Amino acid sequence: MKLIGLGSYVPKRVVSNDELSKYVETSDEWIVTRTGIKERRLSEGENTSDLGSIAAKRAIEMANISPEDIDLIIVSTVTPDYFTPSTACVIQKNIGAKNAACFDLNAGCTGLIYGLVTAEAMLKTLNYRYALIVGAETLSKIVDWKDRNTCVLFGDGASACVVEASEDGVLSMYLSSEGEKGKYLECNGLPLNNILIQNAWDSFVRMDGREVFKFATNAIVKCIDILLKKANLEKKDIAYVVPHQANIRIIDYAADKTGIGKEKFYVNIDKYGNTSSASIGIALCEMHEKGMLKKDDKVVLVGFGGGLTSGGLIINWSI
Repeated sequence: MKLIGLGSYVPKRVVSNDELSKYVETSDEWIVTRTGIKERRLSEGENTSDLGSIAAKRAIEMANISPEDIDLIIVSTVTPDYFTPSTACVIQKNIGAKNAACFDLNAGCTGLIYGLVTAEAMLKTLNYRYALIVGAETLSKIVDWKDRNTCVLFGDGASACVVEASEDGVLSMYLSSEGEKGKYLECNGLPLNNILIQNAWDSFVRMDGREVFKFATNAIVKCIDILLKKANLEKKDIAYVVPHQANIRIIDYAADKTGIGKEKFYVNIDKYGNTSSASIGIALCEMHEKGMLKKDDKVVLVGFGGGLTSGGLIINWSI
């Protein structure tokens, strides 16, 4: 498959570190030093499907196709509007993609990568032509705004990619999961509560930052190494690495370990915080808008997140 359209959308409301310090004991210096985040966008009423639908429309417009041309919609999210219908089905309705098969997947912050790899397989096996992959999150609804260790990290946003069946475009792919480490980054679902048993717990995201840091840095290095070997490429062949935007310390550490060079790692976490499955696509959109990407550039997309999951692709830039 090859990428032919990109879109992103974030809520208009900007919440700075200084504003956040009015609600929780923290400061701009404390947050920036530990995370690299200066501000984030928070929804004032738009739900996950609303954000994803706008990003999807923008990606379809760039691809210069009709919504009715879309054969498949995959949405990655940990913050759906509903348990059912899927967010993908809601977005299908919103954008008029009446011919698409639709489903959601949950791979945490690696979700856009998982969605792209899944789409590639389905384009191949079902003879689909166009797929829409959306990463959309309203993480503000699962954040404990009294927990300064987590509430400073997350923001709301969405990104979307339109891909077309093609013999070229993706040079290598890799996915990995380590379920035994899932406890280090988790968010409870509904409690078991029926006529036989009653439980109660919150549904806030919880994280062991130390363990996630160790996992993430190792995952980035391992993933890039595997992708390069699969694609028969060397580090010097890579134009850019677009990592999941979780923490500047993670990105800096991994950049040093890979030996590719920090200047090739694109970072925009300062403006949006961690938007989970939306972050890689938001970054790609910015890079395209800035004119940073040239045709046939080799670009690494690498994600890591809840599950714990990780994965990546090397794409031959085609837009």
